[in-house]
Amino acid sequence: MLAVLHSKKGAAGLSIASNICLVILKLVVGMLTGSVSIMSEAIHSAIDLLAALIAFVSVRISDIPPDDDHPYGHGKIENISGTVEAILIFLGAGFIIYEAVHRIVEGSQLEYVALGAGVMGVSAIVNAFISRFLMRVASKTDSLALEADAWHLNADVLTSAGVFLALLVVWMTGLNFLDPLIAIGVALFICKAAYDLTKRSSSGLLDAKLPHEEENKIRSILVAHCASFVNFHSLRSRKAGSRRHVDLHLVMEDQTNIVQAHEICDHLEQEIESTLPNTDVTIHVEPASVDKAAS
Repeated sequence: MLAVLHSKKGAAGLSIASNICLVILKLVVGMLTGSVSIMSEAIHSAIDLLAALIAFVSVRISDIPPDDDHPYGHGKIENISGTVEAILIFLGAGFIIYEAVHRIVEGSQLEYVALGAGVMGVSAIVNAFISRFLMRVASKTDSLALEADAWHLNADVLTSAGVFLALLVVWMTGLNFLDPLIAIGVALFICKAAYDLTKRSSSGLLDAKLPHEEENKIRSILVAHCASFVNFHSLRSRKAGSRRHVDLHLVMEDQTNIVQAHEICDHLEQEIESTLPNTDVTIHVEPASVDKAAS
């Protein structure tokens, strides 16, 4: 049971269950209190729920092995899901700001403020636990979709805590206008999280290269085995979901036979893949004489 829970699918399922409970709770309390900040948090959690559903579907698809139509696998579905989630967050933030401005203009009266503050406190605690758990599983499985879901919930922790403190102030002072102001602050915070998520997700769709530290690990492995070949060049890398793809040109002495070249390439591929899991390595071998003529 624990093994299933710590898998990508299990973690995504846990996120869905927790978000369903929090959305229902916040909607009920938001309607009871008339608090736009609580309703904004309900919308925030609803977006998180949709994001969790998208993550759940995307991790299932991304785990499908390569096939004839998708020889590089299905990993980019996680990048697509992250981009869709970011768009949804922007839309939700826009609705929150619209409703908050309306409340500022029209005015509002809050009821059961202490109950609302309590719900926000519970929400912050629950999401803190779930987001940390998701981040651990995302790090272990290298899942962009789960990482995006974890960041959503982490943002929810901070915004729920902020609404909790704001409602305490409203409860003690009766300054109801603070409620829509805090809701606008929540929306702006959500926009920042959506922007960061867009950057992370779109880089994979645009085939951005691997981070410098990961490419440096590949170069270090090649340099450590430089006695086996003449040189290497044209190193390229990209990432699709949790899968890394690396290709390079390896220059060898003209007298190196096919068997020797194959053994050297196999050893380099295995060492790179053991250092960076979920990596597909393709090496093109060139004789030194051809490389010199080309240069």
